[in-house]
Amino acid sequence: MTYLIVGAGRVGLRTARILSEEGYEVVLIEEEAEKARRARDEGFTVVDGDGADEDVLLEAGLESADALAGLTGDLNTNFAACIIGAEHGCRTVMRIDEDYREAIYERYADQVDEIVYPEQLGATGAKTALLGGNFNLIADLTEGLQLLAVTVPAGAPAVGERVNDLESVLGIEGARIYAHGREREPMSIPLPGTEVEAGDQLAVIAERDVVDSVRAALLGGGAAGAAA
Repeated sequence: MTYLIVGAGRVGLRTARILSEEGYEVVLIEEEAEKARRARDEGFTVVDGDGADEDVLLEAGLESADALAGLTGDLNTNFAACIIGAEHGCRTVMRIDEDYREAIYERYADQVDEIVYPEQLGATGAKTALLGGNFNLIADLTEGLQLLAVTVPAGAPAVGERVNDLESVLGIEGARIYAHGREREPMSIPLPGTEVEAGDQLAVIAERDVVDSVRAALLGGGAAGAAA
């Protein structure tokens, strides 16, 4: 599966590293020469240009990409990239860097699949540290875990099964399904009787050494899932 990331700055490059470490193909789009050079030095494929330009996105492989993330520090660039991506059938993730206000969120939330606000997580960590807590505890607890988001294809073993029964019916060990969503709809905690349909999304927390077997159990041996 291929993921396009618009922006090779702090957030974009870190996201690319994580995806790459988990075995996914990543293409970065960056118009600043120094950021592009740094990403190439790390071994990433980089397309030079404006991520809000459809021709640049097409050059990066938009038509065959599974998802696109607008992760630059410029809100307008991120939004334009996501709108173009959505027109080509991509899942879209948009970064917001402005002061978090409900009006800003509502303006864009209905037009992209997900909105991320990196500074919000950073502020949460700072608050935890100031109050005497250890924010690194979260990393310690999840060191051996991986978060997956998979899209269920037609004919997959999970189709027709109830979400809450998947772990036992498919013999999934070392993993927990914690969210579900219909095609191109937000994911949430599933109701007890919710049945999986082709095109649905499942969010799973799995021990790293069983990730491949969990993905195969849900999707079938030849299927692939998108990592979150």
